[in-house]
Order: sequence, then C-alpha cells, then structure tokens
Amino acid sequence: MALDSAAIRAEFPCLHQSVNGRPLVYLDNAATAQKPRAVLDASRRYYEEINANIHRGTHHLARAATSAHEAARETIARYLNATDPAEVIFTSGTTDGINLVASVIGLGGILAPGDEVLISTLEHHSNIVPWQMLCERTGAMLKVIPCHEDGSLDQEAFRTLLTDRTKIAAFTWISNAFGTVNPVREMIAAAKSAGALVLIDAAQAAPHLTIDVQALGADFVALSGHKAYAPTGIGLLWGKRAVLDALPPWRGGGEMIKEVTFAKTTYNELPFKYEAGTPNIEGAIALAAAFEFMESVGLEVIGEHETKLIRRAAEGLSALSGVRLYGPDDRAGALSFGIEGVHHYDLGTLIDQMGVAVRTGHHCCQPLMARFGITGTTRASFAVYNTEAEVDALVTAVDKALSMLR
Repeated sequence: MALDSAAIRAEFPCLHQSVNGRPLVYLDNAATAQKPRAVLDASRRYYEEINANIHRGTHHLARAATSAHEAARETIARYLNATDPAEVIFTSGTTDGINLVASVIGLGGILAPGDEVLISTLEHHSNIVPWQMLCERTGAMLKVIPCHEDGSLDQEAFRTLLTDRTKIAAFTWISNAFGTVNPVREMIAAAKSAGALVLIDAAQAAPHLTIDVQALGADFVALSGHKAYAPTGIGLLWGKRAVLDALPPWRGGGEMIKEVTFAKTTYNELPFKYEAGTPNIEGAIALAAAFEFMESVGLEVIGEHETKLIRRAAEGLSALSGVRLYGPDDRAGALSFGIEGVHHYDLGTLIDQMGVAVRTGHHCCQPLMARFGITGTTRASFAVYNTEAEVDALVTAVDKALSMLR
C-alpha cells in the first residue's frame, strides 16, 4: 500500500511554512515530531469542552474528563496489546518512566552490593544516568554492552556479560543517535533466561514499529508521546502487572492512596499507585489520538515509506566528498553523519539557512560519541510526512554548505 504523502502532509499544519524564504524541510523528528490535526483537535476539545480534574469529581465535566482519560488508557492498552489497561502508567515521557522503574527497584530492595545492571553503549543519557544513580545507592555494578564499528551491539559480548548477578537489563530498541535497530526480542529472552528484569526504551521505536508488549516479553516498556506525533510532556510506562504490584510506590500524594491517616497510609491499586497528583489529562487523551492516527495510516506502511527515505538519504549523502555515515545499513528513523574537517554545528547552522532542520551534537549519547572518537554528528531523522523531495533538498543543502565551509 502506497502512502499518500500529499494527504498526510495536509494533516500537519506546522509543516506549511517557510524558513528563511524557503519551504520548511523538517528532519528533526527523532527529537520531536510534528502533530497532526487529530491530535491538535483532541487537545483543543479537552480544554474547550471538558476541562476538569478527574476521578474524584461528581459534576458533569469531571465525569466527562475522567471517562475520556480512562478511555485513552484503554485505547493505548489495546494499541500495545497489553493484557490489562491498568498496566499502562501515564508519565511525562521516557525519562520519567525509566526513573520511575529505577527508583522503585531501589526502594524494593532488589539490588544488593555486587549485583549488576546491564545497559548498552547505544543508550541515551536517560537510560544511563538513572541506573548509575541506582548503582551508587545500592552498591550494584553497571555493565555496558559494547558495539561494533558499524554501530550494532556486540551480541556475543552481551551474552557473556549476562550472569546470575545481572538483576536488571535496560536497553534501547532503536538508537536515537545512529538508528541502530536492536534484536530486542532475542535480547529480552536471553536476559529473562538469566533471571533479570528487563526494561526497553521504546522512545524511538514508537513512531516506527509495532509494539506488542506480550510478544516482546519485557517487564517494562517506556516511551514518549512527542516523538510519536503526540504533545510534549506525556508518555507512558507499561509494566507487567505482577511486577508492578510487587514493587513499592514512588511519589506520594493524591490519587496514589486509598486511605491516609497520620499513623498509616494505604496505597491505591494500579495504575493509580504510580500516578500521584493531577495527571496530564489532555496529554493522555492526545496520546491516544496520536496512536489512533498511526494505526489509521498503518505502521507497516509508515515503516516502508521511511525506509525508502532513509536509504535515499544514505545514498545521496555518502556520494558527497568526506561524508561518513554512522550506524548499520538497516538503520531506522535516524541517519547520523559526519564530514571530515567540518564541525557538525557549523553544518547544521548553514543548512538551516536553506530551510532544512536537522539536529547536531551528541544527541544525549556522549559515551557513544566517545566510543567513535567524535564530539557529535549531524542527524537527519524521518517521519511519515517526509518526502523524497525533502531528502533531495537535504542532500543539496549539505553539498552547498560544504562548498562554503571548505
């Protein structure tokens, strides 16, 4: 099934503008994606029609907002193929979800001195720092899966690093920096066989791949809405009910309690046990709308379209003098490249003058950049609304910028 690019692009108002007198070419989707009208409308309808706090109010707006919020949870649970909507915990994003898990694991007494947490070289800082902090608090050790020169993880080293001391394994599905797609099902199965709890950072996978949490077999999956066409400040943590039930709460406050006295507090059941305070009601409703949008287009269709774009970009950029591409050939979502003798910031600034928006820097992956002996890259990242003409505009802009910088 071919993608109707014109019809898709018509759904994204932000794309229809000029930058420095040129049509905007937005290729910074791994940082945040633009929002379709369905998502914008869902946000606006909440504030215009049913804006109220949820769960405890008896008046009409409170009941309507509660219904819409919990319907969003059910929609998202279905989208993820979760067995129970209560397994979907609304967060502010992937970072929040990972911190939640790291914190409650620490509070739950799962780690002891000498135990190990296993992550990978490809991780975003949000899947490194919370585990470092947890290890500092517990005396556990952080182990890191190395990667090959092509940006793929060393699977032999991964299996060697797995031991009976590995209590947590946390790794990304798709690298935000290099677009590397990890064989997560196989890695999850291996880590589970070793007796570890497993968390998957699905921030980059969410807009590109179908997420079936039952088929994956992980204990936790965290993702952010804003990379998947939803608003900023909303995301989710999915967790197996048995695992979440066994872990303690994280933040205290309203909603996460059943009864409070000065002598003792009784905690609420899932999902509210992990949703203290007033949630991002509009964000949850809009996140469900974003998932419905992707479902209406089809993740397979989106994936095929983006694969064509990223391959075209890789072919065009690699033909330019001095360009090095990072990551394996079967990368997804993002294409990172460096140019000999040219600083990534200078390149990004120049092509922005030509209307092309990319990301430059270390992409919150400083250990990965250090592994390759660089300070950063230029990264073009793709979404359902990008076109072959925009890919060609990127290549042309880089070529022109190089003629000015050299």
